[in-house]
Amino acid sequence: MTDVARHSGHRGRVSKARLIITAVIVEGRSQAQVARDYHVSRAWVSRLVARYHADGDTAYEPRSRRPTTRPRQTPAATVELVLNLRRDLTRQGLDAGPVTIAWHLQHHHHVTLSRATIYRILRQANLVTLEPAKKPRSSYVRFAAEQPNETWQSDVTHWRLATGVEVEIITWLDDHARYALSVTAHLRVTGHTVVTTFRAAVEQHGVPFSTLTDNGLVFTTRFAQGGRTSRNAFETELVRLRVRQKNSRPNHPTTCGKVERFQQTMKRWLRAQPAAASIGELQTLLDQWTGHYNQQRPHRSLPHHATPTVAYTARPKATPDHQPDREHRVRYDRVDKAGKVTLRHQSQLFHIGIGRPHTGAPIILLIHDLDVRIIHAATGEILRQLTLDTSRTYQPTGAKRGGPRRPYGPYGPRKSKKPEP
Repeated sequence: MTDVARHSGHRGRVSKARLIITAVIVEGRSQAQVARDYHVSRAWVSRLVARYHADGDTAYEPRSRRPTTRPRQTPAATVELVLNLRRDLTRQGLDAGPVTIAWHLQHHHHVTLSRATIYRILRQANLVTLEPAKKPRSSYVRFAAEQPNETWQSDVTHWRLATGVEVEIITWLDDHARYALSVTAHLRVTGHTVVTTFRAAVEQHGVPFSTLTDNGLVFTTRFAQGGRTSRNAFETELVRLRVRQKNSRPNHPTTCGKVERFQQTMKRWLRAQPAAASIGELQTLLDQWTGHYNQQRPHRSLPHHATPTVAYTARPKATPDHQPDREHRVRYDRVDKAGKVTLRHQSQLFHIGIGRPHTGAPIILLIHDLDVRIIHAATGEILRQLTLDTSRTYQPTGAKRGGPRRPYGPYGPRKSKKPEP
């Protein structure tokens, strides 16, 4: 509808209201007669007259059709909480998108809001910068290891201290859980540095099945000038531990995209902190960042936006002596309203009781033949571990229900089921 047509319609409504009110108030005609003459309802005529007696000449103007109450509107206190979270997370250099805000609301404030509602609140507050050229997240194709320690990614990045000295940071990251295994700062990362940090991560987290790095000389000599004649220190260490070495193709940095993205997020956080004047101060900041990233920050690439610590500790870890276990089935689900989850085994459905207090909880099911382990996807808590009893479709929790059987029913003493002699 054009502005001219809309304005004409507005004038028409005003004029008609004026004619109806004038016909009743000034000319003294009955409301029923006016309704028939102007082809409108008697109720509308009555409302116009009542409005004129209450408000005077303002009754000629059409009123807004906006509802006077909005019972489903987000409370003002919740809106303010969303905006404060957005500002606080942004000031700390942390992710402050709708998904992250929703996670903090649920886990720290016990408030549940949808991603769409949070986005709408941020848009109304002009806190969203539109990026129409950016690809939607749904178009991303993700590749991730099936188990923790199946693949460790590593990369080196540069950082400048407050004194202007440029240093280097080396990161070891678990491909499956995005868990930061080691993040350390050095004046310069050498082959000895790579081996030392790798050994420290192995001592703390175990030996991985494989590693994935770029083709820097500190990681591999396969593109060394003059052809490859011998292994470097890192390659020798991998052979000694029987760890499989994988390297990205030249000019394909996206192969190591997880560690590259981690470093981007890390640098954004570092820029929001007081600038470090020495490697020691920088390492203190890196330790603080690593603890927050692993244990407190929800990761959007992980199921149910779990923290890397939960994802890293939830499943069995791969080792060099065994191929990553592909026989394990993994399912992501939620506990239903009855406090159970349904699992199919050999074309038969089994119902596993977990408990009504966990209704709606996001869970991870690790299935290996008849052995089932059920883990809370957000906290990492093991909710239940059992071996399926194929003779019964319902697997009870084993918790006692109710008290002893009462001797009297609602209509008197219970009858004995024993046959009389």
